[in-house]
Amino acid sequence: MTPSTQPAALPDHVFGQGAQAVKPTVNSAAHPSQTRPDDVLGELHTAVQRIAANVEKVLVGKPDVVRIALVALLAEGHLLVEDVPGVGKTSLAKALARSIDCTVSRIQFTPDLLPSDITGSSIYNRQGNEFEFRPGPVFANIVVGDEINRASPKTQSALLECMEEHQVTVDGKTYPLGAPFMVIATQNPIEMEGTYALPEAQRDRFTVRVSIGYPDPAAELAMVDEHAGTNPMDELRPVSDAAQILKLVQTVRRVHLSQEIRRYAVELVSATRRLPELRLGASPRSTLHLVRAARAQAALAGRDFVVPDDVHAVAVPVLAHRLVLTAEAQAARRSSADLIRSLIQRVPVPQATPSPNGQYTKSAGTNR
Repeated sequence: MTPSTQPAALPDHVFGQGAQAVKPTVNSAAHPSQTRPDDVLGELHTAVQRIAANVEKVLVGKPDVVRIALVALLAEGHLLVEDVPGVGKTSLAKALARSIDCTVSRIQFTPDLLPSDITGSSIYNRQGNEFEFRPGPVFANIVVGDEINRASPKTQSALLECMEEHQVTVDGKTYPLGAPFMVIATQNPIEMEGTYALPEAQRDRFTVRVSIGYPDPAAELAMVDEHAGTNPMDELRPVSDAAQILKLVQTVRRVHLSQEIRRYAVELVSATRRLPELRLGASPRSTLHLVRAARAQAALAGRDFVVPDDVHAVAVPVLAHRLVLTAEAQAARRSSADLIRSLIQRVPVPQATPSPNGQYTKSAGTNR
């Protein structure tokens, strides 16, 4: 890969200031199945830009939120959108789903929802004198779960097997789910009456959690100008499809992850388990999600190898929602996101990261 063929990093206004793009020289022998990584990354760059632009027609002024949502998609993960009412949680989920030409289903979680309403059930067929399985709404490429914390824990648990193993077991029979498969769930952390907090096992299956927040005055004015007369969701058209997303996921899987970055990710996650402010640190599953998200972040930045800045860019969205604070930390108004940021400052960072050709590339922002 030469500087003339290296795809440009995705624009900062779309993907924030996470990881700086670096132009590596790639040895094709190090990538026998990827002889032209510049072409593959160029296709990912173009496809992701189209999806991001499509989503931003609906969610105005939130490029960092869009970036994290795309990281979850490319990392084969699931997205939890948690925020107050009216900031665009469901709009983000629906816009991302509509931007991809694939099967999409929407589940409105309510207290009377049953597990079989999600996974499906076996119905007796009188003509065939046998039970036949009727798939539920979880049998789709993208499943949008609105207000997931309004369903009972029993119903929430119906998603555990789906999200982790991409399959459903009903009456002793296992049915595989299609690929790609992504759950995008929303919840309101403020209005707690009639809701059931997600248990740790459920939260741990979400790769990332994002909070949209209120827009700044300029973005809110632009939203009023563009959306006051029409609903942008009605005009949204797919700009990608399931086959292309699967191809992009394969590209992210081939992003080089050095032994130094692997050790750094493990040290960062294991450090959460020793914090006195926490009753529960991050799980080993979160380590896997962290490195997968870092690979996706590196690909979004136009690189085919991971640097420490990629880990930093996704550490808070991947790890913060998995931590359980002690009562003392809650009383002191400490937040799990602040604890992750402090760990990033304290855990030693690899000063030089080997690129795929074996050379070492220093990452911006790692001199501490």
